[in-house]
Amino acid sequence: MAEPAAALQRLDEITRRLRVECPWDREQDERSIVPHTVEEAYELADAANSGDDRKLLDELGDVLFQVHFLSLLMEERGAGDMAAVADHCRTKLIRRHPHVFGEVEVADAAEVLRNWDEIKRAEEGRGGELFADVPDTLPGPLYARKLLRRASAGGRDWPPEGAARRVRAEAERAASLAAGAPPPDDEPDPSLTAPPPVSDPERAARFDAVGDLLLAAVALARELRVDPELALRAAADRFRHEMEDA
Repeated sequence: MAEPAAALQRLDEITRRLRVECPWDREQDERSIVPHTVEEAYELADAANSGDDRKLLDELGDVLFQVHFLSLLMEERGAGDMAAVADHCRTKLIRRHPHVFGEVEVADAAEVLRNWDEIKRAEEGRGGELFADVPDTLPGPLYARKLLRRASAGGRDWPPEGAARRVRAEAERAASLAAGAPPPDDEPDPSLTAPPPVSDPERAARFDAVGDLLLAAVALARELRVDPELALRAAADRFRHEMEDA
């Protein structure tokens, strides 16, 4: 097995050479490279979920290169470098694990997460707000899960009656509205990209009902300790295979 420091040094050398000698790499900045970073992160998640270690190793390398490249861009501006990134990460992990590196005692993993969120909320620059720094750009299921987790860490668990009961109630509400909905077609629905106008209350009611049902489903996923994004993708894949095999 290769020594990690030497392997990382070789990757760093390649990254620097590409930045100098490759026309495409020379043109990149943080904004242009981040879409590729996001794409690689999704491919990594797919590899981890597939159980294919060879694919996982490959995708981990792609994400690692993204980290090196973005760190190099910071270094060029004098804003930091790979060493600063690693040291910052190390310091943050120590600070957010007082049950390992301090005297705090925890009963279970759930308490670890609550402490993590409390420590994160109190950190400098976060303002102490319940939903501080939750990115609006997260995919819907992950955005909802993060908000629910933050609310729980702040002592405001939702839904108070339990996720399974809320899912049943929201499913019944959505089903009752579906009876009066127009038949589905292949035309683009503006409600997929923006809330429906107030002038169309029936469509607005359907829009809200589906959103509330999905939020309740994400809450149920949290209770079951299931990642809603990965679970939905896996279900969609099963549907795809079933249709292809039919």
